[in-house]
Amino acid sequence: MLFYKFYIDMFNRMIRIADINMAKRMKQLELPEPPTHGGRRRGAGRKRGSGVQHLARPVHKKRFPLHVTVKFVPGLLSLRHWQVFDPIFEVIAQAARPGFSVVHFSVMGDHIHLIAEASDRDALSAAMRSFNTRIAQVVNRALHRTGPVVAERYHSRELRHRPEVRHVLVYVLLDWRKHFDKRGIDPRSSGPWFDGWKHTEPINRPSPVAAPTTWLLRTGWRAYGLLDPHHDAPRSI
Repeated sequence: MLFYKFYIDMFNRMIRIADINMAKRMKQLELPEPPTHGGRRRGAGRKRGSGVQHLARPVHKKRFPLHVTVKFVPGLLSLRHWQVFDPIFEVIAQAARPGFSVVHFSVMGDHIHLIAEASDRDALSAAMRSFNTRIAQVVNRALHRTGPVVAERYHSRELRHRPEVRHVLVYVLLDWRKHFDKRGIDPRSSGPWFDGWKHTEPINRPSPVAAPTTWLLRTGWRAYGLLDPHHDAPRSI
């Protein structure tokens, strides 16, 4: 009886081992999935959670002006070179649209500063999308190239206080002092048309930028003193 039970157990083990070996051989013989075109494919598409997460921009109130910075991809000709600056200047001059206007600007080697006014967040976003698209088009056309031009989403910040507005005016209009160690009024900015310089009158030519409408940008900042293009220096924001 014991011999019979031993024989049955050994027979069952042999059957299980044979089943395992057969399964391994069948797995090895499986053919790869044929290539497909279109439709859903396993592992295809953007992975969830990948890429840069863009936070929603904060609500913007019309009474506050904005400091906007647009950065460009590396490797381009300096934006201050006439070949690139001239078409950029034209885009800035035509940037005004319902609910949005550029009041001041400066063009550095690889980025642009704007001081703008916008009626709300949506108006700002729509205007900047259009602005960045047109900038990319004219820069690529000027340089006879294709591909990305703007490096990332624009950065914007509300200016809520009078000394803050003056500080940003200095930062934007006199930024060439920080980057190029220059003094005086930057010709690659809206500085020549600015009426807030100490001892300097704006040039008598049509302005490429809009007149300010917010109280802070039109009048409020002046309580802290007009700008001196030879002595005021931009500080970090």
